[in-house]
Amino acid sequence: MTKEMERQYIEESATPKIFDSEYKFACIVWEHEPVSTRDLVKYCADELEWKRTTTYTVLKRLCERGIFQNVDSVVTSKIPKEEIQHGESRQFVKRTFGGSLPGFIAAFLGNDTLSDEEAEALKAMIDNHREG
Repeated sequence: MTKEMERQYIEESATPKIFDSEYKFACIVWEHEPVSTRDLVKYCADELEWKRTTTYTVLKRLCERGIFQNVDSVVTSKIPKEEIQHGESRQFVKRTFGGSLPGFIAAFLGNDTLSDEEAEALKAMIDNHREG
């Protein structure tokens, strides 16, 4: 394994896996943090139709995995939303397209076309992330 592959493996495995229902919960925390557990229970009841026990169970699970922390009944993130999104999207491309970003983009676009603005934005991103 090359050093680059090893670094990439460590980066990918360092981001905890988060499941769909957990992600919806996490978005509520990220949107309102710091958030009291009392308010979090209310938000989850309103937005996810969860009972208090479900909210506390999922909170405990995500705290154990190091995504959030609950100190004195105030919940804050230990891992930002963007880091979770990065890890999840990399895993999706790896699992579904064998790690091929061009393969993902081709499938995503299908027969659609890009506007000039979208094409320019993608070109700028590619230039910013180009090796060398």
